[in-house]
Formats: sequence, C-alpha cells, structure tokens
Amino acid sequence: MKVLFVAGFGPIVEDMETSRRLYGETLGLPLEGDATYLHTGAVEGVKHFALWPLSGAAESCFGATTWPSDVPVPSAWMEFDVEDIDEASRELEERGYRLLVAARREPWDQVVTRFLSPEGILVGITVTPSMRDREGGSPE
Repeated sequence: MKVLFVAGFGPIVEDMETSRRLYGETLGLPLEGDATYLHTGAVEGVKHFALWPLSGAAESCFGATTWPSDVPVPSAWMEFDVEDIDEASRELEERGYRLLVAARREPWDQVVTRFLSPEGILVGITVTPSMRDREGGSPE
C-alpha cells in the first residue's frame, strides 16, 4: 500500500455545540458548515479538519444514524489517501482488519474504505480527487 498524504483528521463528537465552542471559539479554527458537519481546509498541516457527529460516522459506515452496540465507538477519524484503493482494501482484509465499508464512492466523489484501528480511531483509506488537484496534493 502506498499512502500519498493524510487527507483529514478530527474528533468524532457526540455534542456538536460543546465541540464547536472548543475548536471554533476557543482554538479559533475557521470552521464552516452546520451542526451536521463542521469543517475547514484552512489549517496548515492537514488538508481537511472536521467535527464529525457519531451519527454521521454511523451513517457512513453502516447506513444508519446509530452506532452499533457490538462495535467500539470511535473517538476520532483519520483518512489516508492512497495510490490504489482496491489494493489497499485487499491488503487490510488480508491482514485481518474488519472493513466497515469497502471502496465505496461518496457523493463528493471520494472513494473510501473504513475500519477501526487498535486505538479506536475510525480510519479511512481513500482516493480523494479534489485533494489531489489542490496545491500540495499528491504528485501526478
């Protein structure tokens, strides 16, 4: 698997308003969006930072707004853009990781495979075309 860059990172939140006050007001991050997903691409060192509600993470992984009780609840999410999503997904499965979603195309054209890390982070292995076109994206 060849990781090209860290595509994004952020906490998975259960109380969006409390988290918005910390990250948006106290830390001064220029968050955009609404209570369903607050994000920014304007913080150096990460292409995308977002407060992602647990209900949104559940919808992305399981197609329902409730996180299943038999799966540990993640506290954060992280995405790594890779050269070949199918190869990366196969490698993860071969190494015994339980894929929560595999090589699924999102409405914003990102292709993502998600799994939980041993630390409880919701990890995405992705191909994100819009980030590859931005300055500082992967080499073409």
